[in-house]
Amino acid sequence: MKKIALHWKILLGMFLGVVLGLIMTNFEGGKGLVQDWIKPFGKIFINSLKLIAIPLILAALIKGVSDLKDISKLSQMGGRTIGIYITTTIIAVSIGLLLVNLVNPGKSITEKTRTEMVGNYSDNTTQYKQTAKNQKESGPLKALEDIVPDNIFSSATSNRNMLQVIFFAIFFGIGLILIPEETGKTVKHFFDGFNEVILKMVDLIMLAAPYGVFALLAALVVESPSVDLFKALGWYALTVIIGLIIMVMIYTTLVLVFTKKKPGFFIKGISPAQLLGFSTSSSAATLPVTMERVTEHLGVEEEAASFVLPIGATINMDGTSLYQAVAAVFIAQAFGMDLSFSTQLGIIATATLASIGSAAVPGAGMVMLVGVLGYAGIPEAGLALIFAVDRPLDMCRTAVNVTGDAAVSMLVAKSIGKLGDPKIKNWDDNYKKDE
Repeated sequence: MKKIALHWKILLGMFLGVVLGLIMTNFEGGKGLVQDWIKPFGKIFINSLKLIAIPLILAALIKGVSDLKDISKLSQMGGRTIGIYITTTIIAVSIGLLLVNLVNPGKSITEKTRTEMVGNYSDNTTQYKQTAKNQKESGPLKALEDIVPDNIFSSATSNRNMLQVIFFAIFFGIGLILIPEETGKTVKHFFDGFNEVILKMVDLIMLAAPYGVFALLAALVVESPSVDLFKALGWYALTVIIGLIIMVMIYTTLVLVFTKKKPGFFIKGISPAQLLGFSTSSSAATLPVTMERVTEHLGVEEEAASFVLPIGATINMDGTSLYQAVAAVFIAQAFGMDLSFSTQLGIIATATLASIGSAAVPGAGMVMLVGVLGYAGIPEAGLALIFAVDRPLDMCRTAVNVTGDAAVSMLVAKSIGKLGDPKIKNWDDNYKKDE
């Protein structure tokens, strides 16, 4: 096993997890066995990744910003990063709308199936509608207000406040640039060392990745809804997946055109992060691994990666935005509604803006979708129609979000001369030296 590449180990773990889940669903008490004795190891793996997400953002961003030694470079990098992320999000939503109008998946749903699904999942929509309602009632500038924390220690206690932590880290890094270099040397050295320790912790956690995804996939399979509902939603899921595949092709093309790196190099370098994004459904939990793969395997220097990737994990939701466009029109079609061209243009704007600052955690896409449905006048009860396949699609779109983060980091790094050759590190490098 030691000689097998990490992404193959993860794929093997995912495959065995699915096989075990399928086997256990055929035995009485098998579901409970998996939930009680296997699923906890998957939760432990996710928790270990989430454990270091906030420390990684603090250490990497402060280090990255202070390494620039020039605020004008920070402004240049920030503008390009946000500009590219917004552009790719608009492209993603447009692709989703184009595909869903071509395939028309919602028109294949019968009245009987619609009634059954709304009945089965209507209770699950309540929490998302209430969250979206609270966000809507909070005012138009609430999102901007929430970026600035009143207590960084309180913000750092939850991965849902990642944007506030990013703000503090960038602010702290700017302060470190503006004071005399001799004065800030100790602080700078501390965060340099802190960053290296966190990255080494990522290497150690990744040793358990195949076992973690094995447990996660086994639990997912035994907890899945009935096959009949999946059949009814097959065309919808296929539409979303085709759109996501097209987005990955767009990323690899952008990388090839602007950085001259081959698609195989890019996919091989980022594949472990893609697979973890797929398994965890969380860009935030996958961020430490994305950071490690981008810097060590794709050649992006830390100054660029530590700035672009945390921001991407927060505002880059290309996969989620594409899914929202497809889901909104799908639900409208299922209810026999025809959305005008202007309404669908509005969906592009709404989905793009909703993606900025959305929590990088499982289920966040549902909250965003409530806002999109509300804008287009689509019944919110329609959320119940897509619950049956939301989790597997959430896994797919998170993998695409992670791919987009990596691609944009390469584009930005290339534009500012921070893209070099890969520098791969192993978890036991220093241990070997000591021997």
